[in-house]
Amino acid sequence: MASLRVWGDDLVPEEISHLLGASSTMSERKGDIRVGRATGKLRVAKAGLWRLSAPERRDGDLDRQIEELFAELTSDAAVWRDLASRYGIDVFCGVFMKAGNDGLVFEPATLRLLGERGARLNLDIYDSNDG
Repeated sequence: MASLRVWGDDLVPEEISHLLGASSTMSERKGDIRVGRATGKLRVAKAGLWRLSAPERRDGDLDRQIEELFAELTSDAAVWRDLASRYGIDVFCGVFMKAGNDGLVFEPATLRLLGERGARLNLDIYDSNDG
């Protein structure tokens, strides 16, 4: 599962939506109070966050998910340079491996797409034995 995340102390989610040309899946401003889904506890957002999540897939095609995320967004290099100069940007992927020796491959076009937008690739990898 892949999500594009943009974060920073002074991030205004509506500005990011306007610049990128799409609404977020989830967003918050620094200082917003949220209720944890799992815990029900209140938490205060430590930074602003704008997140766009791809639909969950079982086929493990992260290249396709990343392509779909960015297909909705502007390709204007100046916008991406501006955002990358002010905020952190990454594509966060939760990867659930079927076996301890599974592999993961990204196509050059996907890596180029991320690099041109100043986005890091952040993989959270889970082994099939992780209970």
